[in-house]
Amino acid sequence: MDKILWIVLTFLSGAVLPIQAGLNAKLGKAAASPLYASLISFVVGTVGLVLYILCTRQTISWTGLKEVPVYLWLGGLLGAFYIAVIVFAFPKLGPGLSFGLIVAGQMIVSILLEHNNLLVSQANPVSLMRVLGISLIIAGVVIIRKF
Repeated sequence: MDKILWIVLTFLSGAVLPIQAGLNAKLGKAAASPLYASLISFVVGTVGLVLYILCTRQTISWTGLKEVPVYLWLGGLLGAFYIAVIVFAFPKLGPGLSFGLIVAGQMIVSILLEHNNLLVSQANPVSLMRVLGISLIIAGVVIIRKF
């Protein structure tokens, strides 16, 4: 049951991304600044996380954080890059092409990370079927763009 719950939650997290992008793009237009809209999005998200942490009484290992390699802190920077790019791109490309490209990019990098056992818990080598799957995703992006 636990795995099904995480599958559903993961699906839902992906399903809300186009909604988030649309909201942030409209916020960027209203603010006349996509970058300020991105910043506001992060601030609102931070407030939400702080409230959740306080309500659920989450704990933190300050010692563990002090010992991690510096590159592990780049996740926040990559999140800011993603939000800023999508706020700019979403109005120009539309949701179908924007998220088709996002999914294609995610799949390509995911397979490379798994193949090289980087940032993952278990290696998973590149296979013909995995490459075929990515090729179908890219073909879907091309079809969305052309038609």
